[in-house]
Amino acid sequence: MSVTSPSSMSRSEGPPAMIDGEVRRIVVLRALMLGDTICAVPALRAVRSAWPKAHIALMGTPVAREYLSRLDCVDEWRPFPGWPGVPERPVDVRELPAFFTAMHASDWDLAIQLHGSGEITNPFLAMLGARWNAGFRGSSAWAPPQDAERFAPWPLLGHETQRLLSLCRHLGLPVDGDHLEFPLRAEDEDDLLRAWPGRAGDMPYACLHAGAQLASRRWPLRRFAAVAQALHDGGYAIVLTGTAAERPLTQQLATMLAALDVPCVDLSGETTLWTLGALLRGARVLVCNDTGVSHIAAALGVPSVVLSCGSEPMRWAPPDRTRHRVLAKPAPCRPCAYPECPNGHACAHALSVFEVLEALDDVLRVTAPGAPPAGSRSSLSSIPLNATPTKTLNETLNEKEGAHAPTPAHPDLARPRQLSLQPHAGPA
Repeated sequence: MSVTSPSSMSRSEGPPAMIDGEVRRIVVLRALMLGDTICAVPALRAVRSAWPKAHIALMGTPVAREYLSRLDCVDEWRPFPGWPGVPERPVDVRELPAFFTAMHASDWDLAIQLHGSGEITNPFLAMLGARWNAGFRGSSAWAPPQDAERFAPWPLLGHETQRLLSLCRHLGLPVDGDHLEFPLRAEDEDDLLRAWPGRAGDMPYACLHAGAQLASRRWPLRRFAAVAQALHDGGYAIVLTGTAAERPLTQQLATMLAALDVPCVDLSGETTLWTLGALLRGARVLVCNDTGVSHIAAALGVPSVVLSCGSEPMRWAPPDRTRHRVLAKPAPCRPCAYPECPNGHACAHALSVFEVLEALDDVLRVTAPGAPPAGSRSSLSSIPLNATPTKTLNETLNEKEGAHAPTPAHPDLARPRQLSLQPHAGPA
């Protein structure tokens, strides 16, 4: 059987030669979180380009369902039932026989594993009953012998989007760029105004997202408070974002800010996925942990400073280094999958407030109004970025605080009124 090289494949040449029959129904396995799903969209577009008339279902977790509902490259979301060894969803193995029976009845032509290296998920994929299987295969992963040529080596390096596209190129699918998508609609802005009537004001605002699924991936709240204070002094309104489950976290941060006389708007739990996107689209900058909201900002071209604690920055950092800064400290234990860090959370404590303020100062300067929103694919791209204060954050701090402004010699110093970053012995 001949294999079409990626370089020779074009949109007009039809489906790839690796699949030598009609493909009517495709199921793609990507049972991860929202950000992981967003990063997979360029690969999903390639699948759609190869089989434009096929019915394409993505099997994933509930958190991705609403996002997938607006994508042209996916027709259906299917719930992932769980599988032994996959942490994203608990599994009741007694339910799996009925699940596989239903999947076989769905008559899939092609099953694609976009989940990862395949050590755990390739046997699951093969049991879905598709005529053909394709995906990734790590060094110790099994793949169905009859489908072996359709399994690409799992890349150990590179950005997640490019890793997934390597399978598309291996299969000879027509790759149409690596840009992300977050398809907003006009009504999302109207819904945001109902959730936050003050959105109609002219004051530029910054969004702070202090939550993350794992506590080990969160930068200390006290340092978020110090950054919020500096942004407030620089002329920005402060908006806190998060899920309903993260409401206690944002309330704690709001209490810290109240003690500093810094007003804020706490919208955690008040936004839908799409109103969150509209909120971010109007923000001047986002400061967040390395979690799904950072990928929404990357898809919309919203400037951001991402605080990477425990994750793999090379794998997840937005490729546009002009509009986005990812700050991470070296740690031998990266990537971390512990809910709570067992090693003192050094990767978070080593990242100082001063370093974050420097990154903010730089990203606000290079993305000042007038700069094109590179990478933005939003349908609300006509909404301009809010105006930038004429003075940088560091200039404002230097004028107001003088000797108390941050200095390289004392990177965690901020101001006399600031909540202390080290209130007692031990990490903040």
